Amino acid sequence: MTEPIKAIVVGAGHRALLYASYAQTHPDELKIVGVADPRSHRREQAARLYNLPAKRCYPTAQAIADVPKFADVVINGTMDHQHVVTSLPLLRAGYDMLLEKPFATSESDMWELVAAAKRWDRQVLVCHVLRYADFYTAIRQRVLDGCIGDILSVQTVEHVSYHHMAMGFVRGKWAREQHGYASMLMAKCCHDLDLIAWMKSGVKPHAVASFGSNFQFKPERAPAGAGTRCLLDCGIEPTCLYSARKHYIDHPERWHFYVWDSVEHLGPLTLEDKITSLRDSNPFGRCVWDCEMDVVDHQSVVVEFEDGATATHDMVGGTAKPSRSIHLVGTEGEIQGNFEESRFVVRAIDPRPGREYAEESVDLAIDGDIHGAFARHGGGDLRLVEDFVRVVRGEAPSISTTSLDDSVAGHLIGFSADQAMTEQRLVSISLRR
Repeated sequence: MTEPIKAIVVGAGHRALLYASYAQTHPDELKIVGVADPRSHRREQAARLYNLPAKRCYPTAQAIADVPKFADVVINGTMDHQHVVTSLPLLRAGYDMLLEKPFATSESDMWELVAAAKRWDRQVLVCHVLRYADFYTAIRQRVLDGCIGDILSVQTVEHVSYHHMAMGFVRGKWAREQHGYASMLMAKCCHDLDLIAWMKSGVKPHAVASFGSNFQFKPERAPAGAGTRCLLDCGIEPTCLYSARKHYIDHPERWHFYVWDSVEHLGPLTLEDKITSLRDSNPFGRCVWDCEMDVVDHQSVVVEFEDGATATHDMVGGTAKPSRSIHLVGTEGEIQGNFEESRFVVRAIDPRPGREYAEESVDLAIDGDIHGAFARHGGGDLRLVEDFVRVVRGEAPSISTTSLDDSVAGHLIGFSADQAMTEQRLVSISLRR
């Protein structure tokens, strides 16, 4: 019987522990044997979950790299700007890696990590989990089967809900680039840019243009009577759509792993503890028009590929309903669908008399509850880990497998789009490195 892959969790936050949970349901495939995190309560949580001895709980990635190798792989779920600096010593120490996206926050760091993985011959898979969702996997398979011919246009749209926007990009970790070190496009839409590159896999992106701004969440748009903190000095809190009470008290499970991060070391929180936290110092208690955010709340990206095909991505934050949609147009047909609905249609040109096109509807929600246990990223999170285990064991990768090299094109689209938006010009892309 094949021994389980031994893994170390580096950065024991929500994402990494979700990936690590595969070991709980598939102990014959994955075993967690160590953890690194600067916060003692995070190390203690991981130690309890996986019965880790104290000697295998470390404060930093470097501390793991400094001891003899005791596992096969690392699950790196550190913050975006820490991905490269934590990965380099671990790759040098001999570990293969499952690395959260975006795997770098600048083009120079990206190339440094790519070079290091090649130099030390390590396998690094990037957590582009949407590739593993049934919805996108099925669409990609149709493309590979030649159902719509050669792709000439890719159109993707992401609507970021008002509560997700406020949590992550107004009040949260990614509201200021000097704190989150990634633009909103890279932090939120790295998935979508990767999907664009994946659908055109084998064809290099050539040039990018982009436009965007913070239209809504700025002081001059604050309603009359707004204060600095929702539960402290706001005169319109009872009617405000962005009330911290409405978002985080009335919806206690929504984003709880981010909202209460600053007080999680205190243990279980009472309702009064949470209200006090939002009123006093919790960053999620701030007025959304007084957060000094410096990222966009909407952005449009246009990409030209070397074969002449084009792609567009529109990200809009603050929508009533979250959604992702995709529309591929090929020389022989098209595929159009909505991720949240888990449905897409395949249309083929049909020039016969009385016809215009033939259409096949694909409903992936019929055979499973997309709102159940695997709803997060369409079930892609744990399918990603399953694929990672197979690849590390030397088995054939799936069509969804995202190696470091395969992730470069999507990242370059994002970096170039932000440059194009800032400098208000067309930016050329070079993959020849």
